[in-house]
Amino acid sequence: MTASMEDRRKTIHLSGVLVVVIFLNLLVFLTYANILSAACMEGNCDYGQGTYIRSDGSKYVGEFKNGKFNGQGTYTNPDGSKYVGEFTDDRLNGQGTYTFPDGSEYDGEFTDNKRTGRGRYTFSDRSRYVGEFKDGKFNGQGEYTLPNGSKYVGEFKDGKINGQGTYTNPDGSKCVGEFKDGKINCQDAHGKRTEPSSDGEGL
Repeated sequence: MTASMEDRRKTIHLSGVLVVVIFLNLLVFLTYANILSAACMEGNCDYGQGTYIRSDGSKYVGEFKNGKFNGQGTYTNPDGSKYVGEFTDDRLNGQGTYTFPDGSEYDGEFTDNKRTGRGRYTFSDRSRYVGEFKDGKFNGQGEYTLPNGSKYVGEFKDGKINGQGTYTNPDGSKCVGEFKDGKINCQDAHGKRTEPSSDGEGL
């Protein structure tokens, strides 16, 4: 092997090492910069009351324990959505109110960041569900009221009407019976099959 070839190999090797070193330094810098951009801005963010801003711009104001969100607090996201209520170890747990960017609002119980338990969900069009939730969806007994005054009272499963229930139209006529996957199959008080003004889909 000639000296020039050997020198060329050494140059290529050193260039590769230099690239790796630069990459690692850049990675460390970005990680450190991200850590610096998330900080406790006010108060005591270990134990007590404080204000903490994350790198994405979201902000928490409230109680801390063991350096985590614990107790009562307010968490505001960059998109304008906001949660006011109870936290346990940085997660939504307990009673609280979550307001969405479109104005929809949930007021009720949370378990590990999910709507679980009793609650009220008001949509942006002012339709409203009041009842039981599980894993973020309508599950169990509930009441869904539409802006036109029609209302369904009964069982829900995975976000849709499922089971026994009563659908009341704006004119007061009622449909009582079995519902499945948001579809209505019922009859009025005289045993006559009726067709409500809505098929219940999306309730």
